Amino acid sequence: MKIMFLLIGCSLVLALGFLGLFIWSVRSGQMEDDYTPSVRILFDDKPLAEEPVETQKK
Repeated sequence: MKIMFLLIGCSLVLALGFLGLFIWSVRSGQMEDDYTPSVRILFDDKPLAEEPVETQKK
């Protein structure tokens, strides 16, 4: 029976820790932008360097 009280206590401490981390992340602005990550994959990457006009394919 003692192990049950120990496990309940450990689970409560762990749950409160996760709740504290969640509240900290919301207050520090980690969850403000919920639109950009969902559409980021739709944007093309910028080319690293432009090719000279003479070598471009037509």
